[in-house]
Amino acid sequence: MLIEPRVLFEDNHCLIIEKPAGLATQAPEPYSSLESWARSYLKTKYVKAGRPYLGIPHRLDRPVSGIVFFTRSSKAAARIAEQFRERTISKRYLALVEAELDPDSPENQCCWLDYMVKIPDEAKAMLCSHDQVGAKLAQLEMKALKTLSGHSLVDIHLQTGRMHQIRLQSSSRGFPIVGDSHYQAKVSLDLNPSDKRILLHSYFLKFLHPISYETVEVLSELPSYYPQWAQDYIRNNFFPLLSEKA
Repeated sequence: MLIEPRVLFEDNHCLIIEKPAGLATQAPEPYSSLESWARSYLKTKYVKAGRPYLGIPHRLDRPVSGIVFFTRSSKAAARIAEQFRERTISKRYLALVEAELDPDSPENQCCWLDYMVKIPDEAKAMLCSHDQVGAKLAQLEMKALKTLSGHSLVDIHLQTGRMHQIRLQSSSRGFPIVGDSHYQAKVSLDLNPSDKRILLHSYFLKFLHPISYETVEVLSELPSYYPQWAQDYIRNNFFPLLSEKA
């Protein structure tokens, strides 16, 4: 059963929601999606008769959980879209991967640079040479945080937003994300097929507010189905204030 989405930040111009894994960001009617949930939320809360405006400057893959940004006005949509294009928005992810990565090794605190392309007629991407038709640069910074029982928790600062970028770049280096059979993961999460999810979570978003231009930071904790050691590490090291309040 899917976890209910949760509103993390809201004002007249922005609506930022914590998306549960297994729910698509967008989907055609009558299928459920985070977009349809958000429209229903706004319509109910503000007693709107018509279809509430929602801009969607970015998306998360269906199996991925975490922060999704919606805009509530056309002015905000244009300004936030520009921030995404200019890569001034900071997006960070946490991934649990199938490998033991030494957090103290320089090779596990580095930048990944690849070129990738979508595979025709498939919901999948692959690495390629820089001169291949359709090739796009994929760039991110990664840092191994903690390793236990053959798995490692990795912090990822995404610098380009390509289709399946983190999933493909990680898998191509020999450590696929747990549960991601689409990209060679060996570990099954033993879930109902309708509740597809992988252990990749968008936990941090930083941007300039489209109207006030003040810096806004939004955080999202790891879901409860992550290993307890991973949850404890993130709570104690990334969310100390939340840990004190718990």
